[in-house]
Amino acid sequence: MFETSKKNKFESGVIIGIFIIVITLIVYYICHALRLGTMSIVIALIFSIGSAWASYYYSDKIVLSLNRARPATKEEDQKLVNILDALMVTSGLPNKPRLYVVEDAQPNAFATGRNPQNAVICVTTALLEKLDYYELEGVIAHEMSHIKNYDIRLSCVVSVMVGFIVMLSDLFTRTLFWGGLKDRDSDSKANGLLMLVGLIFLILSPIFGSLMQLALSRKREFLADSTAVEFTRNPDGLISALEKLENDPNELKTANSATANMYIVNPFKKNGKKKSTNIWSTHPSTADRIEALRNLKF
Repeated sequence: MFETSKKNKFESGVIIGIFIIVITLIVYYICHALRLGTMSIVIALIFSIGSAWASYYYSDKIVLSLNRARPATKEEDQKLVNILDALMVTSGLPNKPRLYVVEDAQPNAFATGRNPQNAVICVTTALLEKLDYYELEGVIAHEMSHIKNYDIRLSCVVSVMVGFIVMLSDLFTRTLFWGGLKDRDSDSKANGLLMLVGLIFLILSPIFGSLMQLALSRKREFLADSTAVEFTRNPDGLISALEKLENDPNELKTANSATANMYIVNPFKKNGKKKSTNIWSTHPSTADRIEALRNLKF
């Protein structure tokens, strides 16, 4: 587990470095298109470093805001609080994660934060209503495993950065195609080159976002499942929970493509069923996860 945490910390640093480079390029081209001259690269570097810093330190707040999550309370969410308190003993986490709840009809959950000291576990109201004690314990243990392994830093930072890159790429394309250069009498070859770059960013940004999310590796879900069972010593609870989450027909209204990888199961549906697993999936199939849990040996 120590090696996993160390690897995740290294990957987080690499992804932040890639993010800074990509954002610098996008902002540089926007500034260049707006004729800001030699200041373009300075503005681009300041903007990219600043956005990377904000993504790292405020990614959890951004994700919670996007999901319209509220803090859990002992009065309303006593079972959830009790489960977390009990799991703190077996998990070995240095600090208790903060608990949040999202009003939604689909049972699901995710963990976020830049490190175990600033971690958050967020569950939907449907998860609290539809799962029994041991099933909910398995889900919370799974999310605590992500916290202990530093998966949360990687997934949260990637989610915010991917969304930011796609947004900037869209802004860049709009700037170029809808007026950024339309009224300027600059060299036509330079304009054509910038238009081409804008088109390339427009096409590649969604692909880049998917690749960044796949960098999280579906193996992390298997590791979190097995670690959760180490915490609870009860694979049946997590297996039953995964089956209920997989078969639930409801849509998760607050989910989006940038944050889908953070949830315990894929939040997207197609005709009332989970989307099939393929090479671009952020999660392994639930059937494979359940089989792996059943094959665990103590």
